[in-house]
Amino acid sequence: MKKVLAVIGSYSLFVADSFRWGFRPPFRYKQVIAELEFIGNQSLFIISLTAIFSGAVFAYTSWIGFRIVGTTDLVAPAVGLALLLEIGPILTALVTIGRAGGAMAAQLGTMKVTEQLDALTVMGIEAKNYLIAPKIIASILALPLLTAVFALVGNLGGYFVATRVCNIDPGLYAYKLKFYLTPMAFFHGFIKAYFFGFIMGSVACYRGYRTRGGASGVGKATNDAVVYAMVLVLVVDYFLTILIPTGIKSP
Repeated sequence: MKKVLAVIGSYSLFVADSFRWGFRPPFRYKQVIAELEFIGNQSLFIISLTAIFSGAVFAYTSWIGFRIVGTTDLVAPAVGLALLLEIGPILTALVTIGRAGGAMAAQLGTMKVTEQLDALTVMGIEAKNYLIAPKIIASILALPLLTAVFALVGNLGGYFVATRVCNIDPGLYAYKLKFYLTPMAFFHGFIKAYFFGFIMGSVACYRGYRTRGGASGVGKATNDAVVYAMVLVLVVDYFLTILIPTGIKSP
């Protein structure tokens, strides 16, 4: 228990110190933009691919279930709400953690064991200002944008399967989607994405920055960063789902 509390305390101090350096001059705008391009732009293909098939599969399986009770007109809100409230933020976070979070931890871990971070300190450059804060800030900014892309592409995949494969009327599908989806449903998923972005960036940077033990240590740090961030996202998602209102309309 003491070890767990010590890790939580160390992580909290690391994150607080990183944010403090992130909002002190010199401001690393170029580094933030570069990290946004790495986390955001380079994740668009895998996010879109995951989204379109997730929406398609969920639409088809929802249609199978609703067909049993004769309420196939509810496929549209089921798909739309699931993508906005849960599937979109969660899968976006998990996919991005696996692609970008692990890479960030590996980069920092390699720089740590090869003493490149120490070299920055010798040159008068604070690593938390130059490397870590931009990664965390970019993660917080990129995840909501990727979640929006996931929701859009996922709904397009769901619409195609529902109207072309399941033969649901396109006009009815669009009407039901518009009726049940509220602005708060959009915000619900995006608020989650901000938290998930913070978790990804902070856990990956913390684990990479604390790497010890050469090449094997880098591998362990990368694996730990991905696993811990994914588990933490799933745990935090439960509490955010309870605390953040959805604004779903009653029929």
